[in-house]
Parts: sequence; C-alpha cells; structure tokens
Amino acid sequence: MASTEKTLEESSSSSSSSSSSLSPSSSSSSEFWKERFFIPTLLAGIAGGGAGLLSKYRKVHGLANISATYAANFAIVTGCYCGAREFVQRTRGTGPDDLLNSAIGGFGSGAILGRLQGGQAGAVRYSVMFAAVGTSVDFAILKLKPVWKSYSESVSEKSNEWLKLPEWSPIQVLDEEALAAKKAREQKLYGQSSLGSLNGKES
Repeated sequence: MASTEKTLEESSSSSSSSSSSLSPSSSSSSEFWKERFFIPTLLAGIAGGGAGLLSKYRKVHGLANISATYAANFAIVTGCYCGAREFVQRTRGTGPDDLLNSAIGGFGSGAILGRLQGGQAGAVRYSVMFAAVGTSVDFAILKLKPVWKSYSESVSEKSNEWLKLPEWSPIQVLDEEALAAKKAREQKLYGQSSLGSLNGKES
C-alpha cells in the first residue's frame, strides 16, 4: 500500500513538473509565432488597405472594395511568405537570423503563388521577386532592431525624467526609505503631543 501511494505521488509530481515545464515553452512559441507571423501579416494587411486608398482603380471599383482587395492580397502574400520561411527554418534547424531561410521561403512561396497567378512564367518571376524582397526586408529588420531598441529605451528614460517631479514641488513620490522615515517622524510627533496633553491634564 505504501509503495502504491509512493508511486502515485511520484507520478503526480512528474506530471506537474512536466506541465510546468511545457507552459513556458508553449508561451514562448506563441510569442514567436505572434512576432514572426501574425504581426507581419496584420501590418501587411494595413499597408495594403492604405495602398488601396491611393490606387488609380478606386474610382472604378469603389474605394472600399479596392482597399479590401489590396489588404487581403497583401496579407495573403505576407502570410504565405512568413509561413514558408518559418517552415524552412524549422526544417533546417537554424535560427531566425539566418537569411537563407528568407531566400528559400520567398522562392517557394513566390513559385506557388506565381504558378496560381500566371503559370510557369509567373512562377519564375514571382519566386525571384519574393526571394529578393523578403530577404531584403528581413535583412533591414535585423539591422534596425538594435537601433529601435536603443531608441525606445532612450525615449522611456526621457519620459521617466520628464514625469519626475522637481525637488521644490510640494507633491513628492517617496520611496520605501523616505516613507519609513516619514512614518517614524509622525509617530514621534504623535508621542510628543500625547505626552504634552497628559502633562497638561496632570497640572
């Protein structure tokens, strides 16, 4: 009986540890796909809608229809490219910084979409175009990431300094040490006032 209880405890502890170990990986995987797939597709759809607003066909097909068509096409193209790129990355077992994944993913997604759009000639044309544009965009993002990170950090530091109250301001945000000192002073003054009132009553 004791051995059975011990086995049950070990199995429950192992299952809880396995579930706790799986939760961070699943959350990191969802963040990875959000950053590498969903956000680029959403941004491409927004850019496509903006391009539809400037299209010369907006008067013929209607502003709403042409904007929706451009947004859908941009989102589909970007989603196919990002999905192919991530598939190549997982297959090759490399990191997200490997631009060869971008080139292969762009070539494959461009060949499929080009084949559906314009036959063999379209497959060749779109594959080269997708590979070149996708690799160039990913290269630019890799180079601009550290610049954007340092810029955002500097902006956050400046905003914190701007929101900080001056020393002469009557409203001050106190830290833990200042709050403890203020509380001690208040308790001391309260004790002195209480002692003074008692002395006055006795006299």
